Amino acid sequence: MNINELIAIIKKKLNSSLIIKHIKIEDRSYLHKNHPGNIPDKFHIKIIIKSEDLKKMSRINSTKKIYEILDFELKNYIHSIQILIT
Repeated sequence: MNINELIAIIKKKLNSSLIIKHIKIEDRSYLHKNHPGNIPDKFHIKIIIKSEDLKKMSRINSTKKIYEILDFELKNYIHSIQILIT
């Protein structure tokens, strides 16, 4: 899977499971390219989400919710994820 396919899947899954006003997903893999443990075909992504539903939850619960939605992708295609909720 390439990064563009992964981003499309993440957007689709999050938009179908949450009420989101805006979402931006960045590929940050280049920051970790030469790090030990870096795995080819596993991506480092940053997700910026504007969602009142997530804002109402505690930080831990909103993160858990996102992890539940993206469980398959986290296990198979994502090495590192950064989540910002606005």
